[in-house]
Amino acid sequence: MDSRQTSGAGGETELAIEGMTCASCVARIERALSAVEGVEAASVNLATRRARVRHRGLDGERLIEAVRRTGYSARALAAATPVDVDEPARERDALRRSLWIAAAATLPLTLVEMGGHLIPGLHAWLHATVDHGALAIASFLLATIVQLGPGLRFHRTGWKALFRGAPDMSSLVSLGAGAAYLFSTVAAFAPDALPAGTAHSYFEASAIIVTLVLLGRWLEALGKGRASDAIARLARLQAPTATVVRDGVQRDVPTAEVLVGDLVLVRPGEQVPLDGEVVEGRSLVDEAMLTGEPVPVAKAPGDEVVGGTLNRHGSFTLRVTRVGDDTLLASIIRLVGDAQASKLPIQALVDRVTAWFVPAVMLLAALTFGLWLLLGPDPAFSFALVSAVSVLIIACPCALGLATPTSILVGTGRAAELGVLFRKGDALQTLADVDVVALDKTGTLTEGRPSLTDLLPAAGFDGDEVLRLAASLEARSEHPLADALVEAAAARELTLSAVEAFEAIPGYGIEGLVDGRRVAVGATRLLERLGVDAAAWAPTVSALADEARTPVLVAVDGRLAAVMGVADPVRPEAAEAVQALIAQGLAVVMVTGDHARAAQAVARRLGIRRVVAEVLPDGKAEAVRRLRAEGRRVAFVGDGINDAPALAEADVGVAIGSGSDVAIESAQVVLVRPDVRGVTHAVALSRATLRNIRQNLFWAFGYNAALIPVAAGALFAPFELLLSPVMAAGAMGLSSLFVLGNALRLRRWAPRSAARGMAQAAGRAEPLIVAEEA
Repeated sequence: MDSRQTSGAGGETELAIEGMTCASCVARIERALSAVEGVEAASVNLATRRARVRHRGLDGERLIEAVRRTGYSARALAAATPVDVDEPARERDALRRSLWIAAAATLPLTLVEMGGHLIPGLHAWLHATVDHGALAIASFLLATIVQLGPGLRFHRTGWKALFRGAPDMSSLVSLGAGAAYLFSTVAAFAPDALPAGTAHSYFEASAIIVTLVLLGRWLEALGKGRASDAIARLARLQAPTATVVRDGVQRDVPTAEVLVGDLVLVRPGEQVPLDGEVVEGRSLVDEAMLTGEPVPVAKAPGDEVVGGTLNRHGSFTLRVTRVGDDTLLASIIRLVGDAQASKLPIQALVDRVTAWFVPAVMLLAALTFGLWLLLGPDPAFSFALVSAVSVLIIACPCALGLATPTSILVGTGRAAELGVLFRKGDALQTLADVDVVALDKTGTLTEGRPSLTDLLPAAGFDGDEVLRLAASLEARSEHPLADALVEAAAARELTLSAVEAFEAIPGYGIEGLVDGRRVAVGATRLLERLGVDAAAWAPTVSALADEARTPVLVAVDGRLAAVMGVADPVRPEAAEAVQALIAQGLAVVMVTGDHARAAQAVARRLGIRRVVAEVLPDGKAEAVRRLRAEGRRVAFVGDGINDAPALAEADVGVAIGSGSDVAIESAQVVLVRPDVRGVTHAVALSRATLRNIRQNLFWAFGYNAALIPVAAGALFAPFELLLSPVMAAGAMGLSSLFVLGNALRLRRWAPRSAARGMAQAAGRAEPLIVAEEA
């Protein structure tokens, strides 16, 4: 069972929360969850309406009950729960219905109460035609429909929160609209109970407040729906059914019921339902959702296919290798969802503010009412009521609550579309702050598919025989260079032999017995370790390295038998990626276990100035530690098993998605496509997202700082300007819409042009390469 499922096991539980409206709700639920004994950490996200709780062996019901005690509802989410892409639509539909009802009642009420200011003669005509008492009753009924119909959502949750001593945004709306409604009711039916000259009706204000807040909520729901489009689009790539072939019979079954090992038929134009291996047939498969490349990829028996990709032409049969949460598409959806539900460290500032914000606003509204009542002009009570209600309405902290999560939602969704997955949300902020990018060479800057370019046998040794012995040994190795020797032996039709006493020496090479002969294959340091004299071949080794070829030395029975050159082609996009990183103001360092001269040759080709070469596997992590000791914030990019320690050691680990599972699990950011340009996209987009968040927070804080005094009446004395509750409700809605609109700009974010980045980098480039000892 996944740790996110509610059970007695420790780990992580994810909850769906209903009823949250603002940042105060978030802070309240987090406090309630954190107070449960056994909870280690709790994080609540307003935009996704999810809570993530890390705990020690808690029953999920205890967490759900803690949320219920705060006045909200919650339900547990299992890891296998499918993404509900229709939930945002249902929320929008419910809000739209409430908005239409509120608007239908508010429009005639507004015409009756305020039409005289807009249409000359309307007020006089109404009072001459319709009885004043009937008008009052009609206004009361229309306002009541709004307050007890669409507005009931605010009163119900707002007063519950108020009685718990933890008021929220709904409390502010309920107090503001409710005060205007109740005062107007008394003014309409018992005017003598009020101070002389104060019996004015604010029915229209109470209704407009609710209608405008609902309008803002509906527009927020539209914006949040667009913000979460990335997950919805990914979820729709999942084929609902698959044509399974069992006992020679084809049957359409739900994808969720397909088992590993099942044979699945995929016809032209169909979505590949699950990950698998082609066992029969040939086709062209559109893998744009995975690679971003528009050209379909040819598939034949033995090739892997990924669920969610599109079969363009031929039919083929695949054997399912991964189902459910194990598929690549499910993993991508889960990673994007996890990142969107995470909190950035910058959110801590918002949490601290909102912890006291709503109570402070209520206190300020009470002070505003009291000061106007004591010092205001006649009718002081009316001025006091209008100003207090305006303060309550305009200070609703919707914008504060949405400022950070909506930007994260849009930013991580856009990143996923570009093939960049943030496994942890805080990596988004950390990556934006890095100033050094350390890159592994093999498989990251190079193709990771080396080939044998040189075979130079020593005197007394036959080249093909040495290659056969070395390839026999390398067949047992997982190192990328091993494939080059094995493939070269196969090309020469050499027969490999069995190996005994095989031993891999990390960072050095391998050795073992082949046909009774002691064979060692590896770097110069391996032969030095074994006491084999290779000094005479040093110039040859250096010459190969200078040509960006990795020297591989072979010793047979204690003697140097051959020197081989292996070349790993540099990725065609690597130079562009490196120059783009430099253009972003980042220092680029190559960290590799390869021969120093070979590494420097590649570095010169790519424009990298600083190289740390000939490092052992733990040396990469040490190199990262040294960079951090210089006061640098470091991102390390790698793809191999030996990169895992460095990925974990760095401030941010970035794994190439085509690399090993160990590397990916050690990283905070995963590049789905084997394209190192994804690093530049990840850094640039993380910076754009953080910039967007800061803009949102500046607006949200600045808006409240500027308009709360205006709502309280600060402009009345000098300019005789007083902000009405209706204008306050409109301004509050506009603040949230600004934040949402600003966050949605990230959907249009695109990588800057390569030419521009490389031109800027060229102006900063320096030819000198700084080589460091491992």
